[in-house]
Amino acid sequence: MISTIERVVFLRTVDLFRHIPGEVLARVAEIAQEVRFGPNDEIVREGASGDAMFLLIEGYVDVVKGDRLVVTLGPKECVGEMALLDSEPRSATVRCKDAVHALQILREDFYDLMSGHVEIARGVIKILIQRLRKTTGS
Repeated sequence: MISTIERVVFLRTVDLFRHIPGEVLARVAEIAQEVRFGPNDEIVREGASGDAMFLLIEGYVDVVKGDRLVVTLGPKECVGEMALLDSEPRSATVRCKDAVHALQILREDFYDLMSGHVEIARGVIKILIQRLRKTTGS
């Protein structure tokens, strides 16, 4: 288990939170829950409802839409971030390539935090745009 201080240090390395003030990162660290998954575990399933995102500390995951591999992601990246913004079904399956250690942030907790810190909303939008450009080649 990692301490709150270690979580803050980790969060500073994640693009989504890179420009967030330390006191806000401490709040994010408090709402984040550590989770672990084994090889081939599904973190999220395409079509399922979702209410959380995951920040990868260790391990790699494949993001799969239908039968097509979209991207492989690893440490310091996030998955499931779209679930924080809407209540639509998951757009892809995220499957662990190996053991994964991550921080999970629930939508309700994230909304509470985001309502007082617009820079967090900007970070989510930036990540979504980067993902869109990667997957569409724009």
